[in-house]
Amino acid sequence: MIVRERPSGLKLFLVLRGSILSRIWRALLVNLVVAVGVTLSHGAFFQHKITLTAIPFTLIGLPLAIFLGFRNTAAYDRFWEGRKLWGDLVVRSQNLARQCLGLIAEAPGGTAAPAGLDDVRVRMISRAMAYAYALRNRLRGSSADTGLERSWLRPAELAALQRSTNAPAALMMGMGEDLGLCVRQGRVDPCLAAGIDDTLSHMVATAVACDRIRNTPIPFSYTLLLHRTAYLYCFLLPFGLVDTIGFVTPVVVAIVAYTFFGLDALGDELEEPFGTSPNDLPLDALCRTIEIGMKEALGETELPPPLAPVDYCLH
Repeated sequence: MIVRERPSGLKLFLVLRGSILSRIWRALLVNLVVAVGVTLSHGAFFQHKITLTAIPFTLIGLPLAIFLGFRNTAAYDRFWEGRKLWGDLVVRSQNLARQCLGLIAEAPGGTAAPAGLDDVRVRMISRAMAYAYALRNRLRGSSADTGLERSWLRPAELAALQRSTNAPAALMMGMGEDLGLCVRQGRVDPCLAAGIDDTLSHMVATAVACDRIRNTPIPFSYTLLLHRTAYLYCFLLPFGLVDTIGFVTPVVVAIVAYTFFGLDALGDELEEPFGTSPNDLPLDALCRTIEIGMKEALGETELPPPLAPVDYCLH
């Protein structure tokens, strides 16, 4: 995700890092070359004059802009929903740590201070950290254990996680088993255990909702229609303007093409918010936030620093 102050003045036109221009410059350059060629030939193509008025472009341009706006709104809704889901995961993880430490009693003969994975409270809080990273890996198609510290899980559980087809679900099953064990041992009141189970259920719901966003894109036919129409519009536009504005045609075409190509490309980026492009959600930073919160809850003092933007990009 691009994190920087909004440029003003001349910088507004010179900023490249974070701009959509890096994705569309090739199509924009070709469109500009076509516009220059049409201007130099006065709209003639192999000795045949192609005469187009501005009326068809006026009729097509307004609906095209409206539909591109609708598509980008739908794409941004997916982006914003993904951000809200991960924000909810941060909250639920902190609640889980508080509930585990405050509601689950220490094991008979143990101590009140949690220590090591032999303590069920530590195991569940450690799994919350692993859960965030496993969900990120699932959404990005990475290996199930990418970013996980081996100290968070027992070796057998880590090995099972690597074999699992749904690592977040496997971790949640382990949490459920430990919570049930605490109820049977009398370490937590069943009524209080229901609250912890509700937190776990909401964390599962977050993962399922993220899977829904990832696996249900905006209908391809709708995207393809807008993509084709935008490109046809911009490449035919010089023929409709050259007889009216003459040598200024390439400038006007470049501005219109930058707008339409940019909106089209931006919609593609926002549609899939869990990737690694500059405009996607900073899942690494969100996972680090959860990790810091869980380690603080466990009383650790050597905490990893929050991730900071690199070249204005927060991953």
